[in-house]
Amino acid sequence: MKFLIAFVALFAVVAHLNAAPLNAQQQATVQIVRSDSDVGPEGYNYAYETSDGTSAQATAKLLNAGTDSEALSVQGSYQYIGDDGVTYSVQYIADENGFQPQGAHLPVAPEA
Repeated sequence: MKFLIAFVALFAVVAHLNAAPLNAQQQATVQIVRSDSDVGPEGYNYAYETSDGTSAQATAKLLNAGTDSEALSVQGSYQYIGDDGVTYSVQYIADENGFQPQGAHLPVAPEA
C-alpha cells in the first residue's frame, strides 16, 4: 500500500511537471470541468479535465498481491495545450518495466 501511495504521488509530480506553465491570468480563470477517482487496495483509476484543455486519466492494477513480485501496472494518458497552441498528447504504460510514454511529439529510439 505504501508503494501505491508513493507511486500516485510521484505520478502527480511528473504530470504536473509535464504540463505547460500558465500565466497569472490563465491560472485565475482555469476551472476543473470534470474530476473522478476511485482508489482501492487492488488499484485505482482517475480522470480529470480542466477548462484550459488539460486532461488526464489513468487506471492501475496491483499485480501479484502479497508476493515478492508485487507490482503496480498503470495505463493512462494526459494532454495539454502548449505555449505554441499545439495540443500535446501522451499515452503511457508504467509497470515493472518502467515508464513507457508514446506521443507524436516524443522521440522514438531507433530499432536495434
